[in-house]
Amino acid sequence: MGTRQPENTRSFAIAAHGGAGKTSLVEAMLFDCGSTTRLGKVEDGNTVSDFSQEEQKRQISINTSLITMERKGKTLFVLDTPGFADFVGEMRSAVRVADTLVIAVSGTSGIEVQTDKAWQTGEEFGLPVAFYISKLDRENADFDKVLSDLKADYSDKAVPVLLPVGSESSFKGVVDVLRGKAYMYETNGAGKFTEADVPADMADAVAAARESLVEAVVEADDEMMMRYLDGEAISDEELLPVLRKAIAGRMVLPVFPGSSTQNVGVQQMLDFIVDFFPSPLEARTRPAKKGDVDIDVAPDPSANFSAICFKVMVDPYVGKLSFLRVNSGTLTTDNNIYNVNKGEDERISSFKFMTGKEGKDVKEIAVGDILALPKLQSVQVGDTLGMKGSTVKYPPIEFPKPVYSVAITAKSRADEDKLGNAINKTLEEDPSLSFEKNPETNDSVLSGMGDMHIDIVLAKMKERYGVDLDTKTPQVPYRETIRKTAEAQGKHKKQTGGHGQYGDAHIRYTPLERGAGFVFEDNIVGGAIPKGFIPAVEKGLRESLVKGPLAGFPVVDFKATLFFGSYHDVDSSEMAFKLAARLSFKKGILDAGPILLEPIMNVEVTVPEDYLGDVMGDFNSRRGRILGIDSKGHQQIVKAQVPLAEMFRYAIILRSMTSGRGSFTMEYDHYEEVPAEITKKVVAAHKQEEEEE
Repeated sequence: MGTRQPENTRSFAIAAHGGAGKTSLVEAMLFDCGSTTRLGKVEDGNTVSDFSQEEQKRQISINTSLITMERKGKTLFVLDTPGFADFVGEMRSAVRVADTLVIAVSGTSGIEVQTDKAWQTGEEFGLPVAFYISKLDRENADFDKVLSDLKADYSDKAVPVLLPVGSESSFKGVVDVLRGKAYMYETNGAGKFTEADVPADMADAVAAARESLVEAVVEADDEMMMRYLDGEAISDEELLPVLRKAIAGRMVLPVFPGSSTQNVGVQQMLDFIVDFFPSPLEARTRPAKKGDVDIDVAPDPSANFSAICFKVMVDPYVGKLSFLRVNSGTLTTDNNIYNVNKGEDERISSFKFMTGKEGKDVKEIAVGDILALPKLQSVQVGDTLGMKGSTVKYPPIEFPKPVYSVAITAKSRADEDKLGNAINKTLEEDPSLSFEKNPETNDSVLSGMGDMHIDIVLAKMKERYGVDLDTKTPQVPYRETIRKTAEAQGKHKKQTGGHGQYGDAHIRYTPLERGAGFVFEDNIVGGAIPKGFIPAVEKGLRESLVKGPLAGFPVVDFKATLFFGSYHDVDSSEMAFKLAARLSFKKGILDAGPILLEPIMNVEVTVPEDYLGDVMGDFNSRRGRILGIDSKGHQQIVKAQVPLAEMFRYAIILRSMTSGRGSFTMEYDHYEEVPAEITKKVVAAHKQEEEEE
């Protein structure tokens, strides 16, 4: 193998809406590169890149898989990303590390929601983009319509470099626009084709397509542009190197037609990728920090080694695999590697070039390589790796915040024992998940991007770690407070043989403003209660306020003033005064006009204009307050405040209300009084629970 030559590397992520044919495209590429001997099919569950049990069961991609293949002496690293909204975090991290983004668009369905997400992510990271229009052998497939939508919605620099020959069931080949050659396929999936002349009825279309491609290319070279405008003919020999530059600079977004399942057009696309996609050396620099200073890391093979971990996979058999993208330098297996974020040295056991779940060991890696390292203990997604002493750090990979939560409970004692380990391993693999034990409600809350995401995580935990879990809607962390001032005496008196117990406390309860918490005030004069017992009164109150008398939620925002009491020389004790305080609390809070408070969330919903009315109407039915509406491109952003109690299933509802085109974020803002009719329901539910217990 010798030393790695980055100029012979190409890496690209394939992103698209679910069902547009990303995984089928990767299968055709693998077959055409000779990596597999048959064409895997998603519906048969035998594809290389969808290898997990859940992916095969549901026939969708859930994880990004890395596929390595060879073509014409070049190494291709392909990241096959999931297309469902619940797994957008996987797509983001793949686009972050690839050199080019290929967006697959279904020839029958056209631009869909996640097509937009993929485009926006490519824009955000400044990646060169190409489009693959798939399924052109299907009924109602329309290459021209999809192409004109891509130009209208995204960029008029989207230009076909190949044109389809025939359509629907008669789609049987492609024409290379620049070279003016046709490639006609046997339509049996074998990927065999013969070279031919351009069909006569396509001559005009090919000439027009070549013209628009040349126009886009010459913009990348001023001198060539002047000659072109003067009417000079530009030869292919001159155009081709500039085409490479134009693609790397996002001045040409090449469009490919094809059918992956029939394996038509994929060979020409692969050859184009090898010839014209940027190598790591031509790719963009990567922003980083050296200490506190912002720097750009150039893709230089002779610079210091640095890489970012963009994915972690915990394989039940192999253990932990950390996926890295090398951004500069080279490294051999004789070295150690250093986790800059954690300040820890890691031993290298091997470098693995992955194809699905299979890895091939290599001795050396260089800038542009995307690979997996087994058994790195400290490494998490987003960590920067370098050589010992390095201070270069890449910004963390930003994942969307979870928007859908369930409370989980273990079905048995055995499940409970295994739960901690299963949760930790699962969180390590999936940064778009979060888990917390809510101290106020005692719920163990698992949050993710949607119901499908959570279902799959639970299925995976059962399959891998043998943990069976029940789920329910999480309890809203209500709080209780008071509206008016009240006084209550608490007297604890017990006569037994020998020492009795005696404590007597008169306490005034006064409401405070929101967020004030609990304040205790000692106003005892003349020693009505000895100093030594006063902390016991405060302790009794603090222990009581954890569970309020109205519905068992913590009581907040009030002041308790101890103003009178009495004691007994022999029978009084700290315990007796603690119990007296509890008795006073229960009675006093109920007399002080107790009310429930609920958390109010700041919610931001991003939707296309067509759905604006539905979203706003829906918020009104959820007791929401609309704060304002902003526009951003084609999208409208609705800002509102909505009670948390109304938001638990919102991820599912927004998806069905907007056909998946809406997205939202939410965060806690403040507590507010619960309306009386809802308070009644919550209190009744609490009473029923107490009776059942």
